[in-house]
Amino acid sequence: MSISLLFSIIIYQVASSEVNARLRNLQLEIQREGGIFTPRYDFKTIRNLQAQEAATSLFVELFYANILILAAGGIGSYVLARRTLKPIEEAHEAQSRFTSDASHELRTPLAAMKTELEVALRDPKVSKTEMRTLLESNLEEVDKLTKLSHTLLQLSRLDHTALVKERVNLDEIVKSVIERYDRTGTRISFTPHAKPLYVLAHKESIEELVTILVDNAMKYSYEDSTVDITLKRHNKKGEFSVANSGKGIKPEDLPHIFERFYRADSSRTGGTKSGYGLGLSLAKQIIQYHNGELSASSAPGAITTFTFSLPIFSKDKAKNQ
Repeated sequence: MSISLLFSIIIYQVASSEVNARLRNLQLEIQREGGIFTPRYDFKTIRNLQAQEAATSLFVELFYANILILAAGGIGSYVLARRTLKPIEEAHEAQSRFTSDASHELRTPLAAMKTELEVALRDPKVSKTEMRTLLESNLEEVDKLTKLSHTLLQLSRLDHTALVKERVNLDEIVKSVIERYDRTGTRISFTPHAKPLYVLAHKESIEELVTILVDNAMKYSYEDSTVDITLKRHNKKGEFSVANSGKGIKPEDLPHIFERFYRADSSRTGGTKSGYGLGLSLAKQIIQYHNGELSASSAPGAITTFTFSLPIFSKDKAKNQ
């Protein structure tokens, strides 16, 4: 409509200008002849000439105006189309990258298992002890694949399923996770809020979120160090933080740790502590679903802290979900 209105105004202005100009020329011609039409100047002939000139001039001007509008409209349409397609392109690239990375992570342990089994089958002198060691190694790989499949399914669930939010006691969830990771009560120091914190959330997802962060802190902390967990209320939100002492995360890795399949250097993720780089990505997705916030800070060789906050439960918020 903007283009149509602009085009109409242009036509009106151009046509009015042309008509006024031709009539003015005609008036001057008549006045120059003293107001008397001589045989040399027939009014009909003059009128036709003026109309023809006006039509030609108007056609040329409208032609260039249409070219200008076409060019401006084309450029504007291209810019807007690119802006509209950008999120779709990014989603497509992310999906392709995710599929490629997932295929690689699935293929690597399967290839290792296949190689070990083929070597054992070709060796007729393989002992019972060696076979047991082989089966234990393959069982470890199967456990890794099971965990990877579970995480991938959870990521897919959060992508496509609307989870029901309810009143959740954050203190109880944190305590239950701590009991699983520190039965002796010597590795984790827990500082709860003065009163129980109730948040509006999907209970199983928040339990998974806390599990990921606690597991991450335990995995990458020094064996003789203490993992500190704190719960508090801040700006009408329930805030959870977990801090551990370890090698930490390099500044260049910190902005990427929540990306799928991203893993930092081998000094932090090597050996038995290596993972698939999906835990923190799942944590980030859980937080985004709950309209919360998740952040990380780290000083290499010192303290690494992960913090998330969730809206405090209220009846008004529950009704809006």
